Amino acid sequence: MAEAQIILSHGRESGIVAVASGERYQWAHTALAESGFQRDDDGVWHLPADGTQATVVDLLKCAKRHRTSVNMSSRRFIGDAARDLARLLPGQWHASVEVYSHPAWQEDLVPWIWDSGELGRAVRSERIPYAALLTNPVQGTTLLFIERPGRQLDYLVGAFSPEGLEGGYGDPHAPRGIVLPPYAGPSAQALTGRYLPAYEQAVHARRTAAIAAVLGDIRREHDTWQAMNASGRYSDATPLSAAALGASTELFLDHAWHRFLTVVDHAPALLERCRPASSPWPDDAVALARLADAVIDAEGLVDEIVHGGFVPDQERRARAWPAIETWLTDGEAFLRQARISAPHRRPALPVAAPARPLTAAPPAHRRP
Repeated sequence: MAEAQIILSHGRESGIVAVASGERYQWAHTALAESGFQRDDDGVWHLPADGTQATVVDLLKCAKRHRTSVNMSSRRFIGDAARDLARLLPGQWHASVEVYSHPAWQEDLVPWIWDSGELGRAVRSERIPYAALLTNPVQGTTLLFIERPGRQLDYLVGAFSPEGLEGGYGDPHAPRGIVLPPYAGPSAQALTGRYLPAYEQAVHARRTAAIAAVLGDIRREHDTWQAMNASGRYSDATPLSAAALGASTELFLDHAWHRFLTVVDHAPALLERCRPASSPWPDDAVALARLADAVIDAEGLVDEIVHGGFVPDQERRARAWPAIETWLTDGEAFLRQARISAPHRRPALPVAAPARPLTAAPPAHRRP
């Protein structure tokens, strides 16, 4: 691949658009600027309204002087394709363009792509100079939309890791991105009927697994702390002083609180789905009510720490422990209810408008 490259495509509203790519992308920027192209906030260069075919000819000559290759894409501008798709998806979706001119910028995506299929492999191994993001701020969902490498028409779409849930390519809970056809209508049907339900199921499973792991870690540390207190000795049989006992208690409570924040972040969404009355364990309703109250108390403490000013460590430990203890006591009831309340696949929703062709006949990753 050339050290500097300009990729031209056709934009519905602005005509010819250009993206600079390559380790020496600055050379391409210079050629575009000298040829009269104007750069927008997304890093995409546009032919000015009064531009002519002569401007493109000038660009070819100027690019040659700056050792930059120029290629015309067979597809239309990816921003137009993404916006057409976003308009047909149910809910509030916003489309934006990201440019990864330098190959290293693309690497920033790798830890955040939550995918177990072709999209994740493409981001890791194929050159992707630009992409579009499809974002639903209400649901907190962000999708990556790219041109399928090595294909003339298809697209790939997959998700970024949900906020607060680390896990990139290869995460066993990650959904598998899908191939989209070059038409907005069928693409919207595929997303609403196949991918988004699978994504929702994956998020539910990932949140449940995260809480199970946290409760297991806290319980193991709690058992160790209890055993040490009961024996009055460290694990190597060294006598435990009163000062050391107090310090170990504080350390345990601090570690438990730090881990418990994962429960505070993700339990509310899972608790909303739980329907104990229709489960094999209807009596879990009482335990779930206690757990919900404990989360509310913990949320209040977090809010006070973040927005209300200083909360002394001793007070924070005293207030946090009852919530943590409640979850240690009733956590198993929550986990069995959460596991059987996973969302099911829903019928594909009708698109909002007739199908439109997608081709012509980031936590952003923008750089200067």
